Formats: sequence, C-alpha cells, structure tokens
Amino acid sequence: MKHVLLALDKSDDRAVAQAETVRDLFDPEHTTAHLLHDFTDNFEGASVGQIAAVRHAANILEDAGIAVEYHETSGTPSKSIIEAADELDVDAITIAGRKRSKAGKALFGSVSQEVILGTDRPVLVCTRKTEQ
Repeated sequence: MKHVLLALDKSDDRAVAQAETVRDLFDPEHTTAHLLHDFTDNFEGASVGQIAAVRHAANILEDAGIAVEYHETSGTPSKSIIEAADELDVDAITIAGRKRSKAGKALFGSVSQEVILGTDRPVLVCTRKTEQ
C-alpha cells in the first residue's frame, strides 16, 4: 500500500494537477491519498472538506478508485506539510508550485522549495496539463 500526501491550497488548478498526477502514477487499488490543507488564517472555523479545491481533488481520486483521507493543520505551510508527511509516514509528497519571478521567490519564499529541501521523502512537483 502506498500513501501519498497531497499538500493542497485553495487553487483548483493546482489541486486538479496533483490529483491527476496521483491518479496517473499510482495503482488505485493500493494507494491512499492524504489530502492536507494548511489553514494559515481560519477565522471562520472552516474544515478541510469545505475547501473547494480539496473537494475537486477528492472527486478525481475517488472516481479513480483511490482511497482518500482528509487532514488539516494550521501554521507555516512548509513546516506543516513536512510534519504531516512524517506523522503519516507517507511514501511521497505532491505539491504544485506557483509561477513566480526570482525576486518574488526571494521576497516571499517558496513553500515548494522549502518542502523539497526539508524532507528526505520523494516530492512530486505537479503542473496542470495544457490542452493542445
């Protein structure tokens, strides 16, 4: 059994890219997808299942026959992702980076980069396939 952590934010495009990657690369009968959303600000008290991007990813995975589990954290996204991956002892982490300039990365940091450098687990950086 493979366990894959999908670190999801509120972007539908990125969530779909991650779900499609897991669906395409892993055997549905032997995979559990752990959908993680980190709430940096959650004044409304929302839960992970209320995030539209998480629901879209779950639908893609469940339609493919992949078991889905939901997880939520609150804090620094990169630290939360790495800690969740360690606690769940996942086989791989998926992330979907944003396109930023070098200056933007320097000013605001990069969750993707921090996760890649902060774990010894395989990290899949997923992008959405474009129609041709």
